[in-house]
Amino acid sequence: MIRNILLLFLFCSFLSCSQMKDIAKDDQSNQNWITLFDGSSFGNWRGYLSDEMPSEWTIEDDAMLFTPSDRGGKNIITREKFTNFVLSLEWKVSEGGNSGIFWGVFEDTKFPEPYQTGPEVQVLDNENHPDSFLREGRRKAGAIYDLVAYPGEFVNPAGSWNLCVVEINYNTSLAKVTMNNKESVEFPINGPEWKELVRNSKFKDWPGFGIYHSGHISLQDHGNKVWYRNIRIKKLD
Repeated sequence: MIRNILLLFLFCSFLSCSQMKDIAKDDQSNQNWITLFDGSSFGNWRGYLSDEMPSEWTIEDDAMLFTPSDRGGKNIITREKFTNFVLSLEWKVSEGGNSGIFWGVFEDTKFPEPYQTGPEVQVLDNENHPDSFLREGRRKAGAIYDLVAYPGEFVNPAGSWNLCVVEINYNTSLAKVTMNNKESVEFPINGPEWKELVRNSKFKDWPGFGIYHSGHISLQDHGNKVWYRNIRIKKLD
């Protein structure tokens, strides 16, 4: 009887230690995330080609809201540059709306818009925006705009939140986009396969497109209302 109790005690102790290790591992993993937007401050963001945040971007119910004005080009970028990372955020768009999430953005006056250098994860109302029906899904929400398609059935409609996770890793030359914890789409981001994707897109003659491995994350002014929240990033080695 005493032997059985002792064995039970040792087993529980082992289980507890194992659980504590898992918790510590999870805590360490969480500590690796950098909050880019916490619902209260634009401290990690500024306008593209500007030191200030455009007034068109405001905070509403813990989300950043873009409301278009008569003047376009009010794109924003992270103050910090990133190379290999996992980006997680939620977005929703107005009916018929369009926006985008860019990485590898090179800021220079010779490139007036972030999309001239940074590839884009499309943010779109798939049901009502005409881009959704072009290029065999390569312009739907979740797609790498004009380059890689994403299945439209895994994207929530306009006015609903979508969880988007983007992994960029130039060390492995692979990237991945996942929408709403559903199917992931993987694609090359360097070398001959990437160049072939670009060559078969509208960007084939754009001199700065997709060539900068380190750059800003950018959110787009496309003339429509769009919301972003819970934005965080984890750097990869």
